Amino acid sequence: MTSSSAASVFSALTPYGWDDAWADEFAPYDTEGLLPGRVIRVDRGQCDVVTAGGIVRADTAFVTPHDPMRVVCTGDWVAVEPGGNPRYVRAYLPRRTAFVRSTSSKRSEGQILAANVDHAIVAVSLAAELDLGRIERFLALAWESGAQPLVVLTKADLVPDPVTRAHLVQDVELSAPGVQVLPTSAVDGGGLDILVATVSGGTSVLLGQSGAGKSTLANALLGAEVMEVQATRDVDGKGRHTTTTRNLLALPGGGVLIDTPGLRGVGLWDAETGVGQVFAEIEELAQRCRFHDCAHEAEPGCAVLAALDSGDLPVRRLESYRKLMRENQWIVAKTDARLRAELRRDWKRKGAEGRAAMELKRGRTR
Repeated sequence: MTSSSAASVFSALTPYGWDDAWADEFAPYDTEGLLPGRVIRVDRGQCDVVTAGGIVRADTAFVTPHDPMRVVCTGDWVAVEPGGNPRYVRAYLPRRTAFVRSTSSKRSEGQILAANVDHAIVAVSLAAELDLGRIERFLALAWESGAQPLVVLTKADLVPDPVTRAHLVQDVELSAPGVQVLPTSAVDGGGLDILVATVSGGTSVLLGQSGAGKSTLANALLGAEVMEVQATRDVDGKGRHTTTTRNLLALPGGGVLIDTPGLRGVGLWDAETGVGQVFAEIEELAQRCRFHDCAHEAEPGCAVLAALDSGDLPVRRLESYRKLMRENQWIVAKTDARLRAELRRDWKRKGAEGRAAMELKRGRTR
């Protein structure tokens, strides 16, 4: 690549996140005459790629293996052919981060939703009852991806009482240690200036259920009615999918935004580290347990149970932690025969201990 063409690439692709490190990664493909670009949309084996010469349509057949974790996805930086009909993506550059969830199929597979993300924005509507467990689930996936999570509470104008709103924010903050929680309103603009400043550097992915106000939030960040918005049902605060594909869009204030469809299911995919970060206070307490392999169920000297008894640790938090850890163990065990055998032995041991305790209890009552 000549100095003038390199300058052209930087000028055209910098708004989409291109930098010197990506240029170094792309160098081997440059010698083959391929063009760098970023995937802004994927559908049915085809993708739209923004290049220095504009947006091109390309086929992903060359880099679409059977492993769904290795398919081209929105946010990837790719090496694309300079021409041809059809035009092909020849490779994608190593991902810095990847947002992954488990698929809904019976096979043990992960599904990559977005790549090379710096900020994971979890949109939660204040127009519906808060589901703290779902927020924790989203945050576990966000932390595991390598991105910095941010919880945005949308439709804050529907909670006009400042005391009530403060309590809701506090509830979410207690479920999201180390994460900024930002109430916003697309109606009066509240909180949007802070959000714009946060996402102006790097790539952000917008996540949440249908009806969370993601499309309205995206429009507010884009400064234009780019995303279609549909009414939310009054009865339960839910909405229909207004976004059907993952789209990457450059923001006027800098940075790029990946908008995703509303996610009904957000299954964990090998996210033990992410779960640990969401429940940082429990992980910290566990370091003080008498036994290093304490399960925090009935063991003597368990610091987690002691915090539960004293009221320092809410019951809901511990139950949510246990649920996500069990789910994560199960999904990992599906692809790890050794771990699967260990879990079976553990379940049998706990079952035997439970039966023994029940027999002892019965003997005392006779």
